[in-house]
Parts: sequence; structure tokens; C-alpha cells
Amino acid sequence: MRKLCIVSVFLLALAAAPFSSAQQQPLLPDHFGAWSATSPSQTAKPDGASQEQLNEAGLTSSQIRSYSNGGQNLTVWISQFHDPSGAYEIYTSLINTDMRPSTVGNNTAVDRDRLLALVGNVVVKVSPVQSPSTAELQQLIKSLSLHSDRTPLPPIRAYLPQGFMDGTQKYSLGPAGLQSALRSLKREELAGLVNEAGFNSGAEAMVAQYKTMKDEAVLLLIEYPTPQLAEQHLRHIEQAISAGAKQSGTSIERKASLLSIVLRPSSVTYAGALREAVNYDTSVTWHEPTHTITDPPFLTTVAKIIIATLLFMVVAVVLGLAFGGVRVLAKTFFPGKFFDRPEQMDVLQLGLSSKRIDSRDFY
Repeated sequence: MRKLCIVSVFLLALAAAPFSSAQQQPLLPDHFGAWSATSPSQTAKPDGASQEQLNEAGLTSSQIRSYSNGGQNLTVWISQFHDPSGAYEIYTSLINTDMRPSTVGNNTAVDRDRLLALVGNVVVKVSPVQSPSTAELQQLIKSLSLHSDRTPLPPIRAYLPQGFMDGTQKYSLGPAGLQSALRSLKREELAGLVNEAGFNSGAEAMVAQYKTMKDEAVLLLIEYPTPQLAEQHLRHIEQAISAGAKQSGTSIERKASLLSIVLRPSSVTYAGALREAVNYDTSVTWHEPTHTITDPPFLTTVAKIIIATLLFMVVAVVLGLAFGGVRVLAKTFFPGKFFDRPEQMDVLQLGLSSKRIDSRDFY
């Protein structure tokens, strides 16, 4: 028995070895553009996000690698997550209002020193960003995209109305992400609603800050799997919002499975306009088999009736000739053998006449 256990463990170890090596395979390329790696990829702890938030987002690995081009040097950090949703949470937590969208590609942001990029389930940071060209950075992003998960990002990101301040949009999969988002937007007094948001029920949150010449507010969207869960957590969140926050104009409304919370708006009118601009529509559909019924043309119907009648007449004539012809042939070639056998026929008589019925009269 002990030998069997040892063999089983050994076989499991052999089976897991390729999988482990695939998981540890470095994603950073040896070179991109005119830049060449000066060291192998090394494990490094991501900075800018707490360990609790990294665990919440599903961090699987983090690597760092140095590159050089002549006398110039740069460093590339990457963090890989279970799926693009977790990577999107960390990416939005790292960007800020001092950064601007980059021409390197979608979901990229740049400041004076670094470039942040979201590539599927991978978050990329390049520093210093002044050294490589845009084409070289695009080549790096393309190389990483070949090994990343390219499933779509969370739909809730598109629910935010246009006009938010760049760098304030934050996505959360759990309480750590929402806590960090409220802290970055200086809404710490609303931390009490984080535990009532219902992330353990599959909720997702998106928050952004809006500011115009006259008005300002923070919009928090929380989406649930079902409208019933949204209604249930609506009551809990209403109780979690402090009296001071309610006095400052904080309000909450539900639309199907989405809760929209306007945090400390400058006016009630602006809060209503912001909530009305949310890009969220609901529709109820009932999928069932359907078919289109159309009446055939009149001439087609008449033609089919005539053809069916002719076919019926032909069949009747053929069957009639076959039945009668068989009897005639049988009586002609085999008289008294099949049909005309009077000695084997019994006829019931009522006796109303003295004349006896002759069965041969029937033929």
C-alpha cells in the first residue's frame, strides 16, 4: 500500500510539472524594437495596490525585467490576473487625474514618468516612458497580448455617463477595491456602505467623479445578478448612509439590477441629470420558436386541387380495372374455381315464392 501511494504521488508530480512550468513561463519578451533585455524576468511585488486588493483581483504572478538601448535603460513591470475583470480593477486603481490617455492603444495612460496599460488580464507599467518610441511601446503591447486573456471587460464600465474626469473612474470586484476608490476620491465618510454593497452576492461597482463649471458629484454604480438582490441591498445601503451624507444630497435609486448612488452632489438637479444619463437600459424578452404564416397564391391553390383530383381519378380507374380484370380473367381461364362455385354457396330464402333461388343466377 505504501509503495502504491509513493508511485501515485510521483505520477501526480510528473503530471503537474508541465502545468507549473507553463504557469511560470515569463511573458516579457527578450527584445522589442531596439530594446534588448539585460536580465531575465524576475518575480516582483506590484506597487500601488494593497495586498488585500491584489488578492481580491486574483493576482497570479508579477514580473519585472530591465531593457537597454545604447546608453538608455528602462524597466517593465507586468502583473497577471485570473481574468480581465481583476486586471481592470487594479488598472483603474493605479491611474489618477495627473495621467492622460496615451496614443499607444486603448486602456493606456501616461504621465511624466510612466506608462500604464491594460492588456487583457495583464497590467503593464513602463518607466521611464520618455525613452522608447510609440511604435516600440506598441510592439511591446502586441507581444504581451499574444499571451493574455482577451475576453471582454465588465459591461458596467460602459454604464457611466460621458463627462467624468479622466483618472477618476474606478472599478471594484470587492470591498477592498471600492474602499480604495472612495479613498482616492476623498469620500471616506461613505466607507460604511462598502460592507453593505453585497459583493459576496456577485455585485460589481463602478465609480467616477464629475465636475463642470457649476456642479460637481461622484456617481457610484453597483450592478447585481438579479433585480431581487438589488432591491434587497438597496435597503441595507440606505441604512448605511450616514445622516450627514444624506443632508449633503447623497441619494440612491434602483433601475432593474443597477443601483445608482450620487455622492454629495452640488445640487439635486445635477444629481437627477447625472442619474438620468446613465447608459443602462433593461428589456424583458421571451424566447420561443416562431414562424411566419403566409397564404399561398390563389392560382397555386387551384392548380394543386386539380392535380390532386386527377391523381385520385387515375388511382380509382387503375384499381377498378385491376379488381374487375382479375375477376374476368379468373372466370375465363379458371371457370368454377374461384368465383362461380354454386355448390359451395348458401343462400338464405324467405320462402315468399315457390320458386327456388338458383345461385348461378348471380353470375
